[in-house]
Amino acid sequence: MLRWPFLSYLMPLNLQPRLENQQVLLLPLQADDFADLYAAASDPKIWEQHPNKDRWQREVFQTFFEGALQSQGAFKIVDKATGAVAGSTRFYGPDEQDASIHIGYTFYATRYWGTGLNLLVKGLMLDYIFQFVAQVYFHIGAVNRRSQIAIGRLGAEKIAEEEIAYFGEAPKLNFVYRLGKEEWLTRAQSGPAGR
Repeated sequence: MLRWPFLSYLMPLNLQPRLENQQVLLLPLQADDFADLYAAASDPKIWEQHPNKDRWQREVFQTFFEGALQSQGAFKIVDKATGAVAGSTRFYGPDEQDASIHIGYTFYATRYWGTGLNLLVKGLMLDYIFQFVAQVYFHIGAVNRRSQIAIGRLGAEKIAEEEIAYFGEAPKLNFVYRLGKEEWLTRAQSGPAGR
């Protein structure tokens, strides 16, 4: 576990806490989650706008899954109403000097698109992680317009473009978005509509 010097009086930073609200549950990703997660990820439509468009293929997804496990910050996202695995996301790249972390590698089964699930998941993650960091970064594929719009709805702003090397995959151009703790807390105070 990491311990941030400026928040050393708090608990150590756990990159895989159990997070939940009434609709969604985020659980630390385990090796035996592969079949359920691949069932959610095997639709080619999910990956159409992602930098790595062939992740719907089992062998390619296996590499993605191994990287998720090795990150020690990945979650499976569970729809509490049905118990179904809806997708995955993760914390990665913590930086003590910058008091920051990244959230990303997020995907959802298409039946959850447009349902507000992403907002619920990101809200849980941001509420938790802003106890420890001052800013959160997001890498979003340069052609992933759907995710760019979604991250903008959270209040994140595009600050850069860079090539990102994915675990076991070729580097791809990503846009970098940033969301500060103060911006998030201000939005949170305005209630669910503010998020």
